[in-house]
Amino acid sequence: MQPVSGEVKADLLVRLRRIEGQVRGVQRMLDADRDCAEILQQLSAVRSALQNAVLLFAQHYAVQCMSDPQDGLTDEELVEQLLTVLSKA
Repeated sequence: MQPVSGEVKADLLVRLRRIEGQVRGVQRMLDADRDCAEILQQLSAVRSALQNAVLLFAQHYAVQCMSDPQDGLTDEELVEQLLTVLSKA
């Protein structure tokens, strides 16, 4: 498998650092006994940001990693592998 391209890697790291900050913010909100609706809103924002990071990486995987398979897998096997990984959660 090819390494993650520099542009995708940089974008993903920025997104993950932002998500990390959001999660810390939710922890502070819990410690401060903030309103439940505010906490839920922030948790939804974290989930959305993480889903967008997953989609970015899945797109990279589909375009870069599946276009030049190193394991000798067929296209169907590669798609099945991608779907299996994405469905585990």
